[in-house]
Amino acid sequence: MISSEPIFRIHAELADILHLGATPYGERRVIDILGGRVEGAKLAGRILPGGADWQIVRADGTADLHARYTIETDAGALILVDSRGLRHGLPDVIAALARGESVDPDRYYFRTAMRFETSHPAAAWLNNVLALARGAREPRAVRLDVYEVL
Repeated sequence: MISSEPIFRIHAELADILHLGATPYGERRVIDILGGRVEGAKLAGRILPGGADWQIVRADGTADLHARYTIETDAGALILVDSRGLRHGLPDVIAALARGESVDPDRYYFRTAMRFETSHPAAAWLNNVLALARGAREPRAVRLDVYEVL
């Protein structure tokens, strides 16, 4: 039900976590997206600064993720990305990620559902794509392998 290979890969560079404290929904934090790259057979470009990932860390330790950012393709298309997902794992694994340690992504669950929006004809195919991504958290970045739902 999904493409056998990623339709593209994302490497997003991140700012430090801005902790907003405990809200009625959980521990709220915001992580600004500073830039990055997108690479794939049908899409290549850069992530523009100015996006962010708004997160709520639930009482069970699960991070509820909502990232919005813009890709500018090498051909000049601007693509809005809306990505919602979850990241969770054993407490010691999540603690290692929080300390900025490299952790094998097979040791935790990091998945997102993605939608795209663009006015550029060359990238308009993305307007009709639902995608799923498998993520990996790095000390100052996130990597996503993005698969099309067929």
